[in-house]
Amino acid sequence: MLEYPVDWPADGPIDLDLHDLPHGSSSTEWWYLNTHLQSASGKSISLFASFFRIIKGRNEETGEDEHAHSLTWAIADAKSGLYTGESRVDKSAPELGLKKVERGEGTTDERLRRAIREVLEKGNVPYPDRMFESEVWVSQRKLDLDYAGNRLEKLDDGRYHLVLFDHEQNIGADLTFTPKKPPARHGDNGVVKSVHGEDMFYYFIPRNDVTGSVTINGAKESVSGSGWYDHEFGCHLFDGDAVAAAQAEQAAGNPHTSEEKPKEDIAWNWISVQFEGGWELTAYALFDLISEEPRGNYAVIIEADGSFHAVDDLEFTADGTWRSTRTFNEYPTRYDVKLPSESIELTALPAFADQEFITAISKPAFWEGRVHVTGTHNGEPIKGVGFIERSGYVAAHDLDSFFKSVGKEVRKSVAELLPFDPTWEQVRDLVASPERPQYMKGVDIPKFVEFGVQPVRDITDRGGKSWRSYAALACCDVVGGDSREFVKWLAMPELLHVGSLIVDDVQDKSSWRRGGPTCHEIHGEPTAINAGTACYFMGQRLLQSGRLSSKDRLRLYDLYFEALRAGHAGQAVDIGGLDYLMPEVVETGDTETLENRVLAIHRLKTAVPAASLARMGAVAGEGTEDQVEGVGLFFESVGLAFQIIDDVLNLRGFEGDLKSKGEDLQQGKVTLPVAKAMGRLDSEGRKWLWDGVNSKSDDPQVIGSLIAKIEQSGALDDCVSEANDLVESAWQNLDPLVHDSMPKLMLRAFGWYVLERHY
Repeated sequence: MLEYPVDWPADGPIDLDLHDLPHGSSSTEWWYLNTHLQSASGKSISLFASFFRIIKGRNEETGEDEHAHSLTWAIADAKSGLYTGESRVDKSAPELGLKKVERGEGTTDERLRRAIREVLEKGNVPYPDRMFESEVWVSQRKLDLDYAGNRLEKLDDGRYHLVLFDHEQNIGADLTFTPKKPPARHGDNGVVKSVHGEDMFYYFIPRNDVTGSVTINGAKESVSGSGWYDHEFGCHLFDGDAVAAAQAEQAAGNPHTSEEKPKEDIAWNWISVQFEGGWELTAYALFDLISEEPRGNYAVIIEADGSFHAVDDLEFTADGTWRSTRTFNEYPTRYDVKLPSESIELTALPAFADQEFITAISKPAFWEGRVHVTGTHNGEPIKGVGFIERSGYVAAHDLDSFFKSVGKEVRKSVAELLPFDPTWEQVRDLVASPERPQYMKGVDIPKFVEFGVQPVRDITDRGGKSWRSYAALACCDVVGGDSREFVKWLAMPELLHVGSLIVDDVQDKSSWRRGGPTCHEIHGEPTAINAGTACYFMGQRLLQSGRLSSKDRLRLYDLYFEALRAGHAGQAVDIGGLDYLMPEVVETGDTETLENRVLAIHRLKTAVPAASLARMGAVAGEGTEDQVEGVGLFFESVGLAFQIIDDVLNLRGFEGDLKSKGEDLQQGKVTLPVAKAMGRLDSEGRKWLWDGVNSKSDDPQVIGSLIAKIEQSGALDDCVSEANDLVESAWQNLDPLVHDSMPKLMLRAFGWYVLERHY
């Protein structure tokens, strides 16, 4: 028989006065509560809170363990769909985070790791995580946790008093939990396995009367309802620096798992349900994403009289997809729980989809929210309310997969704006306006779809580089706004870009785009030109928002048309070509004007639209003037760098042969590498190179020789250096203008992503 730590509960009733206290044998411990409340005004409010205590090391002088602490909590208003959370971490979080990065834990994307390290080395943590502003105190005599004013205290009469506040978000709670049932044991008589096989002890009080007050947006209301209390502790102790490895990856974001081994990738679902009739159910299932094997299923049923029993035939599955437009992580929209031995079948539906809790410590987020539960027990209908936590199922492990996830949401946004089977109202909003419905008189909707929607969808549905759409939302968030209020904007940058592609392909007589025939090859030039041009105006109505002032809406329009003007000016110069400069360049080797002309085309066609979209996001997020310009200049530099790297990859080769190597040379195009090479070659070399480029040869040997010459000149390395300098300089300007945050980490990593891409 296994021997467990002496401070774990023995068989029989659990002594709460003893076991609610911190356990010295445990490296990881948490206290968790959730509650469903009714306010005096009739609101349905749910709340959860998790207090964590984790060993971080050992005091060399005293030999005593030292702990790190964190707190996560959130309020969900079922009627309004408002979900507001707070994550507070220990003052030692930057130091612990750096050790975690050094151990290779967390994200596998090296660019994100660099961005995180950069923030941690400054002694900061990325928002929405924030460090405790004062000291944390944990009593060893009774349950009394004081996490910088946020408190969980066991009162002398056995009730639990919970106090939470966040002055920045104007939310808070002052609640008292009165146990109505004795504590129950989860798993095997209280022993459960954590995500890597560690033993944990887990007990809970499934029903408590809850009274007190909740504050949302500064408005305080009296509330009452029912609550749940969990306490779990365990894992293993370590010596020296290895103690830090015991810190759970979810320490600031997940009350139901701990993690020590970074090579494993564990996901989980957890549920607590309080049913009408006075009984409860809790269950959780662990799943190894690498081996695709279950790592443990646990379920407990608690009867109305407080008796409980474990069930081992749990089936806990998820279905449907809701995608966050802040992290672009994916979460289910339905959960099914089956216990065949108990004749229980349940369906849990979220009260609303967006109950995502964002924290940099938790990959980078988890879903914990209110669910409404219906089903049958022995054939009889049952219903209740509960909480579900889902974590570990990360849709994007690196920036490549992240932007693929962004692309899915972009295509969804375009499809919602331009459906194949639109309603009359949807077509009216594309063609006319609610104020002038007469413009729709006689409009043949199927014909409009065939010649106005289908040509555009043929290109957008193939997917593309979705970073332009991400830019506007990210820049809204990075200045402190909430991009969820402008999620429909995702379609706008994509349509702006696709419109230019469709028209460019006609002008360039291109036959292939995004892995398929170009729009004009399928639909003919007249339809393609019209559809491409129409793209510029399809997203116009997306700019209208009741949240924005008239002044800001006017500014958005100015920025939008600034992008259009610049893009078309760039295309005009590009169509004109740069051949007229080459005779003098070949003769003199002076490439300053030529390089500036190439960069002007890149700036106008790509950099200015990207910068305009970034500024639009910052305006929507109510950023300061310095912030609006800061994000604009950053994306201007990123856009310019993107095209410079594109020129380089055209010669060095795209990953997956996305484009033909040397395609620009086959077209006789003067790109930045060609321009820079001209400035580094002697007279004979310049003449040879230009004769070769100007020949527009499609002979692989000729193209290979031209590429080799440009490479040997050092021009490609110079292009890469220039692109890096552009992005780094712009970042140094933006860095002090915006607070360290998750969106800021993404922008920093994205800059490197553009520079280091291979596609």
